[in-house]
Amino acid sequence: MLRPRTEQAERPDELRRFTVAERWVHRTTSTLMIVAILSAAFLYLPQLAEIVGRRRLLVTVHEWSGVLLPLPLAVGLGFRSVRADLRRLNRFRPEDRGWAWRAVRHGTRRAGPAGKFNAGQKLYAAFIAGATLVMVGTGLVLWFPHLAALDVRTGATFVHDWLALVIGVLVLGHIRMAFKDPEARHGMRTGWVGRAWARREHPLWAREETTPEEPAAPDDPGPDKTGPAGADPADTTPPGDRN
Repeated sequence: MLRPRTEQAERPDELRRFTVAERWVHRTTSTLMIVAILSAAFLYLPQLAEIVGRRRLLVTVHEWSGVLLPLPLAVGLGFRSVRADLRRLNRFRPEDRGWAWRAVRHGTRRAGPAGKFNAGQKLYAAFIAGATLVMVGTGLVLWFPHLAALDVRTGATFVHDWLALVIGVLVLGHIRMAFKDPEARHGMRTGWVGRAWARREHPLWAREETTPEEPAAPDDPGPDKTGPAGADPADTTPPGDRN
C-alpha cells in the first residue's frame, strides 16, 4: 500500500509500519495477555499465591482479562489498516515457506527476504489467535461449571492448564525476540522504522512501500538513462555515423 508523498517527505529516512489503530490493538491485546498470564501464575504457583493472598480478586482479574482478549481485535476490524494486516498474516506465500525452512536450518538472521511479516510472525499470530479462542471457551466452562457435565469440566481444565503453559512460553519467546530488535520495538511504539532496517529485515515490504516519486536508495541505483559516457541523450544519430 503506497503512502502519500507528503507523509513520507516528513521522514525521508523512515517508513510508516503501523498506524495508530494497529498499535493500539497490539498494546491492548498484549496488556490483557500479560495480565491473564501473570494472574494465572499467581493462582497456580503456591509461592506466588502466598505473596498476594487475595485469591478471589486474582480469580476475577484472570477471568475478565481472559474473556476480554478478543475484544481489541474485534474493535480493530473497523479500521482498514488492521484488516490489511490480517490479510497479510493470513497468507502464507512461497517466500514464507522458504523463510521458514531456512530459519530452521540457519536461524532467523539468515532466513532470507520477507514481506511485512515473516513466516515466524505469521505462525505465531495464527497459533495465538486459535489458542485464545480455545482458552476463552474452556475458561467459560470453568467460570460457569453448572453449565457443563463433570467430564466436560475435567477435559476443559486439562486443556486450559496445558495450553496456558504453552502460550506463556511462546509469549516469553516473543518478548525475548522483541528485546533483541530495538528498531522493531521503535516501530511498534511510534509506527515508523528506518528504511535501512526495513530493507534488511523485510525487503519485500520495503519495496512495496516505496512510492515511484521517492528517490532511489543509495544501495539501489536506478537504470542509467544517459547512455555511454559523454553522449548527448537528445542525439539520435547512430553511433557509427558520429565524428
